[in-house]
Amino acid sequence: MKRVLLAAAFFTAALAIGQNPARADDRAPWCAVISVGLGSVVWDCQYRTFEECYPNVIAGNRGHCNHNPRYEPVVAKPKRRSKQH
Repeated sequence: MKRVLLAAAFFTAALAIGQNPARADDRAPWCAVISVGLGSVVWDCQYRTFEECYPNVIAGNRGHCNHNPRYEPVVAKPKRRSKQH
């Protein structure tokens, strides 16, 4: 019985360590960093501008807007022109 409890505790701890709820996503350039209590925060990265992010933060959610550290904008590649002789 002790082995079963020990195995269950180990499995639960492994799952808890593997999760990272404060990780930023790379969908948009702005994130609402919202405090969920006890020093934990959630990164809600779905805002294209600061102006879209700000109302979510001041609507009773304690937090702030921050640049998304994982956002990489899509850069259009220049078209190659063939050389004409």
